[in-house]
Amino acid sequence: MIPLSIPNLKGNESKYLRQCVKTEFVSSVGQFVKLFEKKISKFTKSKYSVACISGTSSIHLALKIIGCKQNDEVIAPTITFAATINPIVYEKAKPIFMDCDKYFNIDILKTLKFLKNNTFKKGRYTYNKKTKKRIVAIIPVHVFGNACDLKNLIKVCKKKNIKVIEDAAESLGTFYKHKKKHTGTLGDIGCLSFNGNKIITSGGGGMLITNNRQLAIKARHLSTQAIVDPINYVNDDVGYNYRLTNLQAAVGCAQLEKINFFIKRKKEIYNFYKNSFYNLNYISFVDVPNYSSNNKWMMAINVDKKYKKKLINFLIKKGIQTRSVWKPNHLQKPYKNFQKYEIINANKIYNKIINIPCSTNLKLSDAKKVVKNIYLFFNKKYEK
Repeated sequence: MIPLSIPNLKGNESKYLRQCVKTEFVSSVGQFVKLFEKKISKFTKSKYSVACISGTSSIHLALKIIGCKQNDEVIAPTITFAATINPIVYEKAKPIFMDCDKYFNIDILKTLKFLKNNTFKKGRYTYNKKTKKRIVAIIPVHVFGNACDLKNLIKVCKKKNIKVIEDAAESLGTFYKHKKKHTGTLGDIGCLSFNGNKIITSGGGGMLITNNRQLAIKARHLSTQAIVDPINYVNDDVGYNYRLTNLQAAVGCAQLEKINFFIKRKKEIYNFYKNSFYNLNYISFVDVPNYSSNNKWMMAINVDKKYKKKLINFLIKKGIQTRSVWKPNHLQKPYKNFQKYEIINANKIYNKIINIPCSTNLKLSDAKKVVKNIYLFFNKKYEK
């Protein structure tokens, strides 16, 4: 099987893990946790980083530290992995689902339209005209590593006192060209993921990044069970066991040393696929936004919906792992009763988008096999 996206563990991972074992600091206390945080801050140019056990936990912490409460509302895209939405529900808040643009990101124009026509300001906060509930945050997602164009949205959210939590789980290494800012650093908080399929991995794990010192202090405090006296075990809040382990951080440090190589490989794979599919009428390769330098984490192709499921099954039988884009969350059983707003494009995208193998250690022969079999499915000959 040619896998969709697997880790590339050919650096100092084993060396750093042996150091952890030697020192016996394998849990959430150890040199690599702080070092990993420091390195992520330097790479993303964020002032503060808080290492967490997952990207999901970093989003959950983000919602906690901005004061999200029961019955509050959070604007979120319908096209995203459920891990973006679940922390909203953990807090007994409610998502408001938005449509997506051609890059699979939240539709900024529709979101701005919703904020203009469907909300009102009362005191310090903004409320939903329909439900009269407070809208406390918005979570834009940089899907497949494609940067959201957030400039205008952030301006409006500041006026309305709506916090911006960027789900940058898939976009480590994606920078905006105009200010060379990293995704996750434009809003109030950014959330990264180091799951096994991401551009770098720590075998799991995540990171909360922010330029706000108080938010970072609160996040770190809650991530370590909110302990104020570790000798007598005194807690001042309900905390969480969300701190990354030293073992995982050691792997993360080794992986981050190769981030530039990984991004280079992703771009090479992207260009190979783009050049290979240019004359195949039945599909089109999905481009990336030109206002940012994108990490090209995941590759996607457009396929006519009548072929989508058949093509996925065909490729799997040929030993090529593929998948559909996520089913829109507003159609999913746990979330179908929450509010949605003018969702059109997301439904179309779900019917036609397929992800194809793009691991950084993907061999050229395997990439050619992917392309050759897609041509074969459409009874076309692959010439290269």
